[in-house]
Amino acid sequence: MDAQLQELLDKKAIEEVLLRYGRTQDWLDTPGQYSCFWPDADIDFGFFAGNGADWVAHVMPHEAEALRRWHMSTSIMIEVDGDKATAECYGIAVGTADLGDGKLQDSMYGGRYLDELEKRDGEWRISKRTYILDWAHQFPNALVASTGADFALNILTISEPDHPMYRPL
Repeated sequence: MDAQLQELLDKKAIEEVLLRYGRTQDWLDTPGQYSCFWPDADIDFGFFAGNGADWVAHVMPHEAEALRRWHMSTSIMIEVDGDKATAECYGIAVGTADLGDGKLQDSMYGGRYLDELEKRDGEWRISKRTYILDWAHQFPNALVASTGADFALNILTISEPDHPMYRPL
């Protein structure tokens, strides 16, 4: 029973790392993004291949260029083997770009993350990540048209770290 309980605790900790990855990008939380990767992690996104520390330094300014960004990880599968684990999940990411003249465009990407994780000093982080792009789509942003005065919704623009609505979790 103790081994099964430890496996469940490890899987939950790993799942939180995988979910924190997208959340910290969305809120431009650079320290939170660093907490997802070991600095010496092996990262390959195609457009970037390098270590975990360099990945965060590369991706966070790119994320800040979008007016809004949204990441979702789902169908998370994890296999734990002591202090090492293998995980796979699907990811959907959307970013809003300003094309000028009041025109906004959304780009949506769907793919999968193939991960290896390590537990060091009791903490799980990604030690290897390969991203596979499965599909992409671009379309005009429809937030303004979808949220008129008769159906107004809260819309955030997160353009820098430390947004007042961000809650560290």
